[in-house]
Amino acid sequence: MDLLVVVGALVLLTLIAYRGYSVILFAPVVALGAVLCFQPLSVFPSYTALFMDKMVYFVKMYFPVFLLGAVFGKVIELSGFSKSIVARIFKIAGAKHAMLAIVLVTSVLSYGGVSAFVLVFAVYPFAAELFRMGNIPKRLIPGVIWLGGVTYTMDAFPGSPQIQNIIPTTFFKTTAYAAPVLGLIGGLFVLVLGMLYFERARRKALASNEGYSSGWALINEPEPYKDESLPSIWLALTPLVVVGLANYYFTTNLTSIFGTEYTLALPGMKAPIAVNVAANVSLWAVELALVLGILTVAALAYKTVSSRFAEGSKNAVGGCLLAIMNTASEYGYGSIIAVLPGFLFLADALKGISNPLISEIISVSSLAGIVGSASGGLSIALSAMSDLYISAANAAGIPLEVAHRIASMASGGMDSLPHNGAVITLLAVTGLSHRQAYGPIFVLTCIKTLAVFFAVGVYYLTGLV
Repeated sequence: MDLLVVVGALVLLTLIAYRGYSVILFAPVVALGAVLCFQPLSVFPSYTALFMDKMVYFVKMYFPVFLLGAVFGKVIELSGFSKSIVARIFKIAGAKHAMLAIVLVTSVLSYGGVSAFVLVFAVYPFAAELFRMGNIPKRLIPGVIWLGGVTYTMDAFPGSPQIQNIIPTTFFKTTAYAAPVLGLIGGLFVLVLGMLYFERARRKALASNEGYSSGWALINEPEPYKDESLPSIWLALTPLVVVGLANYYFTTNLTSIFGTEYTLALPGMKAPIAVNVAANVSLWAVELALVLGILTVAALAYKTVSSRFAEGSKNAVGGCLLAIMNTASEYGYGSIIAVLPGFLFLADALKGISNPLISEIISVSSLAGIVGSASGGLSIALSAMSDLYISAANAAGIPLEVAHRIASMASGGMDSLPHNGAVITLLAVTGLSHRQAYGPIFVLTCIKTLAVFFAVGVYYLTGLV
């Protein structure tokens, strides 16, 4: 019964999200309904102490990233830089390779440390223009962005600065470059199969005369840049280069500027506050990089952007608020599900699988799917079972670098079910529903999960690390 409640909550929220209902409204309803099945008197306390606490925490931590990412994407659009970049990409790649071009651009940004939520805002204007020019169905855009930014570059390729590749280092005492060969093999597996799928989908759409609009109303369309005189491609690329370089610089230098901990003591404060700088470096670095990116666009295209910035910024802020509230609501939902008896029973049952790598895959994938979060599922699984994995891996002679890479890759598989916060954000920003555009993302979910087992098979057959 305990397990059925957790599974039922997952299935219900998945159906609700897929049917297009607001997760902001229904995530707390489903989570509190699950609490009601166990302890009716705990419903209101759970809402206040767990759901709202975690939801507000998420907003506190990530609102600047969402906001700055939305504004950066908007000014890139208003300046005409997106049109310039897309026009050049289209000229080089052609309509047949438009999807590959977006995947590669998104991969570079993701591997450079730009978060999935920022990628959505930054890449969508490029993707919309390129897909429109190539007359490729818009419904494929979310999946193509997901392939380039939220799969192999997030957790498979060695050295990725994404949180899903960093979390295992604290448990296995490894580095972000753990099992580089295995990670590259698994990542290329996802890239190749993903591109084969999307190419097949494009050809099928072409054969059936399905174009960009697909016969339904377009929502949240980036405004086409009508001026025939496009900005220089090098000028257009400058803000992206600034963001990438600034993000790297601040990531590697902020701790040397502030130290690992900073004591905040302003005159009107009753007591000083110790701020953990090391824990906030990645966020601060991205935020500062985005600010510099926005200022760069303003400096290079002030006249073009300033005339439309008032209205454009309103749209950007509106999209930002919807995106972050969707994701924060999911975060609150996961915080409640993670403490229910059925979830704890499932976590204990997964410990019984004898092969440490297979156990790791199933545990991390299952937990990530239940809470709708790669980092959340990975953290919960390793917090509960990392000691077991380490002892089992040592007994079997499996390097902990392999355990790191498999855990990291597994986190980015089943997490992308319909109730995943990044999925909801991606669809909201692109103006598409789950019914219209979730199918390709689910295909990638299956490919990504299969890739983890493929990587384990490669390891056992070859011993490559």
